[in-house]
Amino acid sequence: MSENTTKRPPAGPKRGPMGGPGPGVPIVGAKARDFKGSMGRLLKYIGKYKIAVIVVFIFAIASAVFSIIGPKLMGNATTVLFEGVMGQISGSGDGIDFVRISQILIMLVILYGISALFGYIQGYIMTGVANKVTYRLRKDISQKVNTLPLSYFDRNSHGDVLSRVTNDVDTISQTLNQSLSQIITSVTMVVGVVVMMFTINWVMTLVVLCIVPIALALIFQVVKRSQKFFKQQQDYLGSVNGHVEEMFGGHNVISAYNGEEESIDVFNGENEKLYSAAWKANFMSGLMQPIMAFIGNLGYVAVCVLGGWFAAQGTITVGNIQSFVQYVRNFTQPLSQLANISNILQQTAAASERVFEFLNEPEEAPDTIHPVKLDHVDGNVEFKDVHFGYTPDKIIIEDFSAKVKPGQKIAIVGPTGAGKTTMIKLLMRFYDLNSGEILIDGHDSMDFTRADLRRHFGMVLQDTWLYNDTIMENIRYGRMDATDEEVIAAAKAAHAHHFIKALPHGYEMILNEDASNISQGQKQLLTIARAILADPDMLILDEATSSVDTRTEALIQKAMDALMENRTSFVIAHRLSTIKDADLILVMKDGDIIEQGTHDALLKKGGFYADLYNSQFAPPTAEAS
Repeated sequence: MSENTTKRPPAGPKRGPMGGPGPGVPIVGAKARDFKGSMGRLLKYIGKYKIAVIVVFIFAIASAVFSIIGPKLMGNATTVLFEGVMGQISGSGDGIDFVRISQILIMLVILYGISALFGYIQGYIMTGVANKVTYRLRKDISQKVNTLPLSYFDRNSHGDVLSRVTNDVDTISQTLNQSLSQIITSVTMVVGVVVMMFTINWVMTLVVLCIVPIALALIFQVVKRSQKFFKQQQDYLGSVNGHVEEMFGGHNVISAYNGEEESIDVFNGENEKLYSAAWKANFMSGLMQPIMAFIGNLGYVAVCVLGGWFAAQGTITVGNIQSFVQYVRNFTQPLSQLANISNILQQTAAASERVFEFLNEPEEAPDTIHPVKLDHVDGNVEFKDVHFGYTPDKIIIEDFSAKVKPGQKIAIVGPTGAGKTTMIKLLMRFYDLNSGEILIDGHDSMDFTRADLRRHFGMVLQDTWLYNDTIMENIRYGRMDATDEEVIAAAKAAHAHHFIKALPHGYEMILNEDASNISQGQKQLLTIARAILADPDMLILDEATSSVDTRTEALIQKAMDALMENRTSFVIAHRLSTIKDADLILVMKDGDIIEQGTHDALLKKGGFYADLYNSQFAPPTAEAS
């Protein structure tokens, strides 16, 4: 198969000039509809690497534990120093015990070194897990793209799909990379610090714990109000990406029609929505830090007052007060981190929801379990009572029936919107029928797998598709195992060899991303060469020579006539002079075949086809107002 690109009909909501959301269509950002479901499904992806995650848990806990012991030892060093100084002042002691202080400091260095090492190891492992999870997500998205019906891309802009693959997956990756291990560390720190504070003074510990309900209540209120803004931020980011991608793709058209100002206005509108949602999300997220700082300062005040009172009574040492103050800081810091992580998790939930929404999209109807497999088809095609509509409530092909004999050249003609290209899409199973059958050599097309069915067709469309590679490889796309000699022979048959040799580097010339470094007519010749190389059982030509000059068209027509010989061929043409020699002409109007026959027979009939044919040679007339 040589060409898969199709012109998609407008469907779904109002669209912009290049297929994106129209300026009058708001994108509604709402609170994540299924926070638990999205996060639960993400955890299933992580579950495949549960051994690595368990190791990360162990090392993260160990790293936190070693950090927790540090302030206690530091307090002991402070006590030794304080008691030595006070002994010197009172003259009752031996002075400062520097040996004991050195031993404590060495122990501290060892503890913090082990903590840092464990932290590095768990970070290294978690980075690997995060990248593997995001790799799987992108792989699943890539596979999903190939199973989605074309109707999905009729409703959604390419930029929004790309945003789900890039921005949303990156958000998930950053959360796994940074936040998951931080959650473990923060929870361990909170629990461990509370235990250590109780070993120092249970009264001061209870006072400090009184700040937790206050902190949780404030955090809950912030999270409750900020979630919807994070969801809006992801949605609007996808909208902006979609608009930018479409504007870059259609830059020439926009410039030709002076649409720059409108494009900028649409972008500014979408960007303003993104700015507003992002500002609100970041503002709400930024409230966490001052709230936690305020609550932490309350804890410091309480500790200072109570610690001074207990020290005056001699029930607590100065070193323990110093340790307790540090533990209070170590207690509020992970709480603050958990508060910030709660915001990150909201953004992750919104991103995960968008990714899983995409992965949950209905796929094409599955191929039959016992498919028909034919090495070759003769080309006997029959349309039986075909009904089809892009939406169930609007049928555009009604009761279409026709029989095509092997080797016949079938021309499908009619006014714009008659359903000509739609019939080709149905023949290739880009869409499935609402009712009726399409038979290939007596077998229902639904009894083939899509891949096997399409393998029997070569397709050349009015919209060319070439990719960023050499001309040689673009032609070889028709049959990937073709030799260079076969590729060149196909190019010669399509009358493309001469212009290819005149290009810089010839067949090894690299086409840029949108193949704009060759002309539209040259693109068409390359796709025709691709079809010739594919050597299919049947051909589909949709205005295949519409972009070439008259002389080249005549040459291509000869090549195509040779290619179509003894092959069933379907030709969609607007220039009726190019299909005079067709074995059968199907005249379509409003989704139905209203006439069929040869060119001469239809002209003699003097019906709709004759009017259509003669109108191409008559001067245009203005309609009466």
